[in-house]
Parts: sequence; structure tokens; C-alpha cells
Amino acid sequence: MGSSARENDVSSSDRVRQMPQAVVAAASAEEEEVLHASIRAGSVAQIVVAVVAVLGLIYLLKLVLITILTSLLLAFILEPLVVGLHRLHLPRPAGSFIAVVLLLGLSLALSYFFYNRAVDFATELPKYSGKIRDTVGKIRSQTSKIEENTRSAVAPQEKGSTKVVPVKVQQSTGITGLVTQAGGTVLEVVLTVSFVPFLVYFMLTWKEHARAASLRLFAKEHRVLAHRTLGRISNVIRSFIVGNLIIGIINMAVSTVVFWLLGIKYFYFIGVISGFVSLIPYLGVFGALLPPLAAGMGTLNKAGFLTVVVTVVGLHIVSMNVFYPKVVGKRLQLNPLAVTLALLFWAWIWGAMGLILAIPIVGATKVICDHIDSLRGLGEWLGE
Repeated sequence: MGSSARENDVSSSDRVRQMPQAVVAAASAEEEEVLHASIRAGSVAQIVVAVVAVLGLIYLLKLVLITILTSLLLAFILEPLVVGLHRLHLPRPAGSFIAVVLLLGLSLALSYFFYNRAVDFATELPKYSGKIRDTVGKIRSQTSKIEENTRSAVAPQEKGSTKVVPVKVQQSTGITGLVTQAGGTVLEVVLTVSFVPFLVYFMLTWKEHARAASLRLFAKEHRVLAHRTLGRISNVIRSFIVGNLIIGIINMAVSTVVFWLLGIKYFYFIGVISGFVSLIPYLGVFGALLPPLAAGMGTLNKAGFLTVVVTVVGLHIVSMNVFYPKVVGKRLQLNPLAVTLALLFWAWIWGAMGLILAIPIVGATKVICDHIDSLRGLGEWLGE
């Protein structure tokens, strides 16, 4: 009996000692869970702050980044010419110089041609001013009737009530303020564009040096992967350029034939401009309509104007919804949802230039994600 009592006392004392240990273990587990949760919350907060900071930098450095990326695309376009000249035993710097000079010459020729066409159009504009005023007047009268009918249907007036006309007071900006703002914007654009030829020349001349120097930024064990990634990004940009060139040639051929049949002046040139401008997503259809409609003013009847609108809009819709996914999207291996979201995002950040640069940017992003283990899920989401 005495021994059993002592055993009971020992077991009870053991349970007393074990109970605080269990409580301590539970408390430590709870503290560890809270610590992990706080660490995760801090990591998420840091990621959010980093994303906001990157977006802010992308927006603030808009002109610089657009200039660099545009120069990069032009360098890829001129690269085959430089390679061809190099095969003719012409040094790469000389070939790059010739390519940039040809690019500048083409740009100046286009500017001169557009300037002359604008002068001719301004000279002939008084002939069509009466037609324009009549058309605008009819549109305004119809719009006013629609507004009055809508207002009377929504809020009918009582007899004897007076009509209250809202008055908006707006302070005049002044000619000086407008000239200063416009002059500042034009000066920024001119300064930015002036860097493009130099950037293109140095990108073409120092291509191999820039590639080798970029690879040396990575650790030795990652240089092979970095080399493959840069190679695939180059292939993506080339595919983007080739795909747009193929679709642009198709649009150009159809537009030129239609404009020629309609008797539009300079149809051979306006067809080229309209066909390639139509490649700009969403906004391109408006830019593609302006040249043929302006050139056809005075020569086209209502059926001709309708034919131009149907042709340009139809080509834009078919190109963006049929040819573009089949040619460009297949080459870049991007799904339509990712392309649409990229266009929306970069148009919000950079405007019209964002629509042009969005697809090569998201294509390069997918290549980078495919070669990084932690980002492969995002790469699969962007892919087909």
C-alpha cells in the first residue's frame, strides 16, 4: 500500500511537470505562427511598395524609356542591312552609319512629302469649306433636336415655368500660357527625338560589346542561362517586327488597290501610310482613316467615303482579330487576354506609344519569366 501511494504521488508530480511544458510548447507555437504571419505581411507590404515605386519610375521616366525602346526597335529593323553590308567586307561602324543615314533620309523625305501634301490641302480647303459647313451644320441641328427631345422626355417643363440655362465661368488661359506650354512640350519632344539616331548608331556598332558586357553582369554559373534568355528576347523582337511587316504589307496592298479604284490622289503613298498605321491597336483605325479621307475630299462622293471607311475599319478589325493572333501572337506565344491587358496597361502608362511597345515588352517579360523558377507560373499564364 505504501509503495502504491508513493507511485501515485510520483505520477501526479510528473503530470504537474508535463503540463507547464505543454502550455509552453503551445504558446511558443502560437508565437511562431504570429511571427511567420507578420513576416508574410511585411513581405507583401514590401512587394506592394516596390511595385508602386517601379510604376512611378516607369511613368516619370516615360520619355527616356520610350526613346530607348524605340531606338532598340529601329536597331533591330536596321540590323539585317548592317549584317548584309558587313558580309560585303564593310566594317560594322561604316555599315551602321550608312543604315542610320538611310533612316534619316527616309524620315526627312516622308516629312517633306507630308508637308507638301498639307500645304496643298490647306490651299484647296477653301473650295470645300462650304460643303464642310453644311455637313457640320446638319450634324449640329440633328444633335440639337435629339438633345431637346431627350430633355423634354426626361424632365417635361410646366406651363409658365422659365427655362434655366446653366452658365459656366472659365478663366481664360491666355496666349502666353498656351504658347509656353506648347513650346515646352515641343522642345522636350525635339530633344528626345534628336537622341534616337545616336542611340541607334551606337546600339548597332556596339552590339557585341553590349551583349558580352551584359553577360558579365551575371555570376558565372548563370551566364549560360542569361545568354539563352537574351537570345530568345532577340528572337521575340524579330518575330514581332516580321509579323507586323507581313500584316502591314497585306493591309497596304488592299488599301492601295481600293484607293486607286476610287481615284484618290497619291493612292500609292496613302495606301502605304494607311496600311501600316492601321497596325496600331485601337487608335490605329483613326489614324488610318485620316489620309484617304483628306486626300479624297472633293473627289469622293458619299459612296466613296463609305467605301473608304468600310475598307479601313474592316482591315483593322480583321488584322487585329484574325491576322495578328495568327501571325504575331503565334510567333510570340502570347495568349490574347495577356496581349489585351498589356495594351490597356501600357496605353494607360505611356499613351499611344505604349500601344506600339506593349507587345514586345510583354513578350520579353514572358521570356524572362520562363527562365526564372519562381516566375514560371506567370510565364505560363502569359503564354498560350
